[in-house]
Amino acid sequence: MSDLEFLMGTYAAHIPADRSYCTNHLWAQPHGGAHRFGFTAYAVRLLQEVYFLEWCVEEDVFLQQGQAIGALESKKAESELYCPVTGHLIQFNAALLDDPSGISADTYGSGWLFELQVDGDGLLSPEQYIRYLESVWEVTQRTIKEQLS
Repeated sequence: MSDLEFLMGTYAAHIPADRSYCTNHLWAQPHGGAHRFGFTAYAVRLLQEVYFLEWCVEEDVFLQQGQAIGALESKKAESELYCPVTGHLIQFNAALLDDPSGISADTYGSGWLFELQVDGDGLLSPEQYIRYLESVWEVTQRTIKEQLS
C-alpha cells in the first residue's frame, strides 16, 4: 500500500499508509504490544510550531475516549488534548515535555506523543482518514480565514 497525500491548498499533507488514524488528527502505529500516537501532518500544518505541551493525567491509567489528557500551545492555537480511543495509557514521550518542537521536526517518528494499549476499535484506515479530511476541509478553510481576519 502506498502513502497518501491530502492537499491543503498548495501544501500536501503526507499520510503514511503504515498506520491508522483518528478523527482528532492523530496517527496510531503498533509498537511493542501498544500503539504510539502522534499528530498527523495535517494537524501539524494547522498548529504550526508547538512550543508548550503538558499532560493532566499520569501514566499507567485507563482512559476513556474523549477524556482530557493534556494541553498544548502553538503559534496558531491553544488547545486541550483528548484521548482518541479508550485504552490503557502506557507512557508519554518525555522528550517532548522538554522540547515540544520535536512534534513538528519528526511528525511520524520521534515526535510521537504517547503509547496506549487499544484494541484498534475506532481507528481509521488511511483511506478513511483522507475521506474524513475531505469532509471537514471546507469548514477548516473558513475557520482559518476567520482567524486571519
